[in-house]
Amino acid sequence: MLIGVKMQNFKSFNDLTAFSMVASNKLRKQKERLYESDTISLLKSTVIYGSNASGKSNFVEVLRFMKECVINQEIPIESYNWYCRNHEDNRDKISSFSVQLLLDEDFYEYGFDAILNTQTIKDEWIVNLNKKKILYQRNNDGKPLNGLNLKTDDQMRMEIYLDDFLHNDKSLFLTEMNRNKSFDKDSELSVYHRIYNWFVKDLNVVLPDMPLTNFAYYYDESTLNNIKKIVRSFDTGIEDIEIKDMSEEQLQNKIGISLYKDVVSELKKKVQNQRQELNLSMRSKKVFFNITMNDNYDLEIKTLCFKHGKSMLDFEFCEESDGTRRIFDFLDILFNKNKNSVYVIDEMERSLHPNLFKHFIELLNQYQKKSNIQVIFTTHQSEIMSQDLFRRDQIWFVERDKNNDSKIYSLDTFNERFDKKISKAYLEGRYGAIPQFKSFNIDELE
Repeated sequence: MLIGVKMQNFKSFNDLTAFSMVASNKLRKQKERLYESDTISLLKSTVIYGSNASGKSNFVEVLRFMKECVINQEIPIESYNWYCRNHEDNRDKISSFSVQLLLDEDFYEYGFDAILNTQTIKDEWIVNLNKKKILYQRNNDGKPLNGLNLKTDDQMRMEIYLDDFLHNDKSLFLTEMNRNKSFDKDSELSVYHRIYNWFVKDLNVVLPDMPLTNFAYYYDESTLNNIKKIVRSFDTGIEDIEIKDMSEEQLQNKIGISLYKDVVSELKKKVQNQRQELNLSMRSKKVFFNITMNDNYDLEIKTLCFKHGKSMLDFEFCEESDGTRRIFDFLDILFNKNKNSVYVIDEMERSLHPNLFKHFIELLNQYQKKSNIQVIFTTHQSEIMSQDLFRRDQIWFVERDKNNDSKIYSLDTFNERFDKKISKAYLEGRYGAIPQFKSFNIDELE
């Protein structure tokens, strides 16, 4: 689970800025919105408000950036000007990124410092927060610090890895330790796998117009029945959903021959390596499909079709409205079998009527009573800014200061009453993070 995020000198965030999923100890109600252990209470969801260009999307980009760096091992070239350009001298200054994580009841911080303009990594660290112990920290001037308590064989391996990595200022050691390296589960070296897997498997960053990623569960008949019930509750007109066969030619026409060949080629490689039947699910605006390839490379392609009201005609996914397709995106959260997932979603309300969006938030709150999946999202919709739907510590704001730097802060800092209508107070400007207009007369135009 995500405990918190820290960032500095990245896009509109200049100073060291912290975001926290740790629950406030001042609030005693709505405990069902929390994950609680003997040592920590964490929020299962948070909503972030702010005016346009306040920095909400830049906060989401911090986590997307970190994930991309970890997966690809290096700082992406296109980030050369992603430092905070509100201040000229930031070009050659450190940009810092870190996450605090709860993994199997252990607390860790993983982070790195970089000069974005040159894509060089200046520092990287793993800290066991329980023991307040540095497990790894790089030192480009000498041998990195290794604070792990390793067995003789693991220690010898670690010494080799550290020597090979010495003076490497372009790559992340976390990623290197996950390249064709296996460790016993009881080895302290496994911490590298656990943190890496959080970024790769658990963290889902969703930008506007980007669908969520996992759709295989739609092709399970028992799950599909539950999906039908939820979709009907949104009043989209859909009364039934069916799985239908699709030919290779039909799929080629939908996604193009080039992409089709790439998809089939990728599946074939995976089947060759794993020597077992594999599935691939994919969604675009035009099609929603699942491909199964057996060890003989035979293909089975399935798609979904929809029935509206009493009509006997089938509707394709591409014929559904943007809002309906968005609802299908959200269902990934409710049916994802990875119960450690963290979703960070920008403009979550996109294409949805306010009442539909509120309905989903209500469903999410119900679901999170029995699940520890975390959801962090940005929105402009003040209709859901209610203490019936969110605790005060679940509501955050982003706004720019006089230097045009983004600041992020929680509603809990305002100590509002439980019966306060906070949406009205927000629109009146009590909490900041709303547009500030300058007077203008249309007659001034030439």
